[in-house]
Amino acid sequence: MKGNRIIGTGMGLPARVVTNEDIAKIVDTTDEWITSRTGIKERRIAEDHETTSDFGATAAKNAMEMARIGPEEIDLIIVATLSPDRLLPSTSCLVQGKIGAKNAACFDLEAACSGFVYGLAVANGMMPDMGVKTALIIGAETLSRVLDWTDRNTCVLFADGAGAAILRHDGNRDRGILSTYLKADGSAPPPWLTVEPGVADLNPLGDYGSKDFAIRMVGKEVFKFGVRALPDAVNGALGRTDGVSLEDVKLIIPHQANLRIIDAAAKSLDIPKERFFINLQKYGNTSAGTIPIALDDANRQGLIEKGDIIAMAGFGAGLTWAGTIVRW
Repeated sequence: MKGNRIIGTGMGLPARVVTNEDIAKIVDTTDEWITSRTGIKERRIAEDHETTSDFGATAAKNAMEMARIGPEEIDLIIVATLSPDRLLPSTSCLVQGKIGAKNAACFDLEAACSGFVYGLAVANGMMPDMGVKTALIIGAETLSRVLDWTDRNTCVLFADGAGAAILRHDGNRDRGILSTYLKADGSAPPPWLTVEPGVADLNPLGDYGSKDFAIRMVGKEVFKFGVRALPDAVNGALGRTDGVSLEDVKLIIPHQANLRIIDAAAKSLDIPKERFFINLQKYGNTSAGTIPIALDDANRQGLIEKGDIIAMAGFGAGLTWAGTIVRW
């Protein structure tokens, strides 16, 4: 336990709300079909001019405002994303320029929907031993740019937006990140959850040919993986604390992928679903953005108070899964 504490949270979202009824106008589905299978009622979708770095910068500014710090105080920016503005420069560098964090080292991290928790773990490990006192960790996506809008198995799920947290080393070992737990399994067949085609599919002239660029997912297999991974991420993180039990955890903030996965996780952990914070009905699955968006949502609703112990847990492509335990 190193005394690295979350002192501010924020989110950045597109203004455009797309409901299930709107989706039903472009693909063969209904509100009842989407709601019963996912729990999602609406999501935010970017306008043509909006980017991942735009949402990340807005989330960062809101987190800095809550933390009452200026951009020059940030030593490190990590952006977790699978939908960067471009291959280079990194989205973190673009965010740095947009918020004026001129003293920050910057890099992107790609662990799909587990990315924000991975980012917290990396920042926690760099503080303060590598000269980092204040870190900005962002999960941000514009997944609408990598969707096949004729595939109802994916286009009803994914959405755009960003969440952010400010992590500061203050030496108070009674509060902050208590543990992190990171796991991966690269043996899963790529069709389970992937964006195709990729750079490896380009020919030497940079042409994909007739391939359509989009998220592809084998929903049943990903669902079964999520049901296993979410409880393991929580229990794994608890197992790395100094005696914190599940009963000590006030609130679990899970990856907001599917309500049925969260229901199954609650049964597996043998706790009421009410101890999970859920907002996927409003925002859909923003991949690396879901956990920090939910964290900020819960924080601003006053559901997290000083001294509370919370868990955050995610799972995604890779396959990756991750958990963290935090004393607020």
